[in-house]
Amino acid sequence: MSIVLTAECPDDVGLIAKITGLCYEHQLNITRNQEFVNKEAARFFMRTELSTRPSDSFLTELKARLPIGSKVELHSNEKTKVVLLATKEAHCLGGVLLKQFEQAMNIDVLAVIANYPDLEPLVKGFNVPFHVVSHEGLTREEHDKKVGDLVEEYKPDVIGLAKYMRILSPSFVSRFSNRIINIHHSFLPAFIGARPYHQAFERGVKIIGATAHFVNDELDEGPIILQDVTQVTHADNAEDMAKIGRDIEKTVFCKALQLACEQKVFINGNKTVVFA
Repeated sequence: MSIVLTAECPDDVGLIAKITGLCYEHQLNITRNQEFVNKEAARFFMRTELSTRPSDSFLTELKARLPIGSKVELHSNEKTKVVLLATKEAHCLGGVLLKQFEQAMNIDVLAVIANYPDLEPLVKGFNVPFHVVSHEGLTREEHDKKVGDLVEEYKPDVIGLAKYMRILSPSFVSRFSNRIINIHHSFLPAFIGARPYHQAFERGVKIIGATAHFVNDELDEGPIILQDVTQVTHADNAEDMAKIGRDIEKTVFCKALQLACEQKVFINGNKTVVFA
């Protein structure tokens, strides 16, 4: 992947020219450029791929040209560091580990942390460190503190909840703000919370889906990154739907992580801007 420049700021006249003009002045070759303006919020977003890394003064000069409150960053082509949290279900976790093994994602899974030992054989098969932090006998805050301290040791860029079946405490969410990506087994905002396939079956839906989203303090209501659906029929019960849904969950989770690791996702209030 190229060096990636990301920029977001209040919208203004000539922003693209200011950014690309400075790239020209620094003799930087732009290989790809994507931009979006949220007109309602008057907010500008831009992702630019460069063939070479700019000098140290580039970001300082760029910030001076853009409106106050601008956020600009450079991202190298090094692998994004990821820690995965899991419980007992293997499909999303295994999907990410396999993608890493195949070098199909620009990620480095530093560790897997689970509250049960069930997935240890799977994880060890990919030579990834596996830790069990049991929740038994602990309050939610105590357990999240232990998990969070372990996560901190690895200093990840992204934390992926690979069917981690625990509600995170506000202190954990704030500790890793805008870095936690969850996969929820329904097409949000429908069927929030537990047992969504049973909720879907009771409602008689004809499609089921999966949603990858950032985690905030509201259950399953963080900014949505990616969604997908598949059809079901009246003959499928809740268990059938769960089996069918696993493939969608795995695919959506892997794609969402890949988008985040390629710096293609911007949080925009309670929404996201996602550059394909």
